[in-house]
Amino acid sequence: MPVSRQNIVTYSPAYTIVPTYECFNRCTYCNFRTEPGKSPWLTLGAAREIFLQLKTQNVCEILILSGEVHPHSAKREAWFERIYDLCTLALDMGFLPHTNVGPLSWAEMQKLKTVNVSMGLMLEQLTPQLLNTVHRHAPSKLPQVRSQQLQWAGELKIPFTTGLLLGIGETEENWWETLTAISQFHQRYHHIQEVILQPHSPGTVQSFDAPPFNPHQLPEVIAKAREILLPDITIQIPPNLVKDENWLLACITAGARDLGGIGPKDEVNPDYPHLQAQELRGILQSGGWDLVPRLPVYPQFDHWLSAELTQQVKRWRERF
Repeated sequence: MPVSRQNIVTYSPAYTIVPTYECFNRCTYCNFRTEPGKSPWLTLGAAREIFLQLKTQNVCEILILSGEVHPHSAKREAWFERIYDLCTLALDMGFLPHTNVGPLSWAEMQKLKTVNVSMGLMLEQLTPQLLNTVHRHAPSKLPQVRSQQLQWAGELKIPFTTGLLLGIGETEENWWETLTAISQFHQRYHHIQEVILQPHSPGTVQSFDAPPFNPHQLPEVIAKAREILLPDITIQIPPNLVKDENWLLACITAGARDLGGIGPKDEVNPDYPHLQAQELRGILQSGGWDLVPRLPVYPQFDHWLSAELTQQVKRWRERF
């Protein structure tokens, strides 16, 4: 018997490449960054070798995920050009790029739009109180800087993914305020594809001394988020951060319908290996759900893409 559309959960067959791990922010919960100047940048030659290997692995999305170079750094232009060139290379080799590299200028977003089918930036939380704690040494985590990215993405018609990081010192009221802000941006521009609800999961590098977000609380957060967000925004959860199979199914039942990019490594949470698609498919089928692949751009946004990007997306839609 075919599975109904209501019983479908999606994921993106993805691979993450990191132009550089160096970052001028020092968020105390981070397990990703290295100090500026301490991380070699990914070369185009090395990226090409990776992409060649991926051609036989049915990978669709190339997630370009980078540490941040300061907007006024002498290296900013070279950093941005490396990101742009990696997107172009990924496209040339048949993949669909999705870039998430921190706050960008209007001009940078406008240029990356031409070589990305979608882009993203986590709001994390919009509460300014975190600037006194986990974001004390993270200048780009100013709430107004990050929320402005959602506005610019809307004005530029960029299909966009954003989300919340749960358990970094915020309150429940902060969750609802941040979700309401996302919903308001979407009401105005209709550009938000997904909202990620990411539970804080301690890693081995971070200095932030706090317990993991209680995964048993996640279904109720998802259910409330589903009430706040408009119906055409998909709620995404990272399955490697919800270890218990029953609670993963509870999250799906509560309203999460996407599991994000599934690849060999979660670069942001390297201590938590990804469950791969076949294993996830078995877990979901036990609860009556069907796991199906998707592209990094949802069909309702195809008309926002350039002719070149549309052609590439069409080829992938025929495969999926």
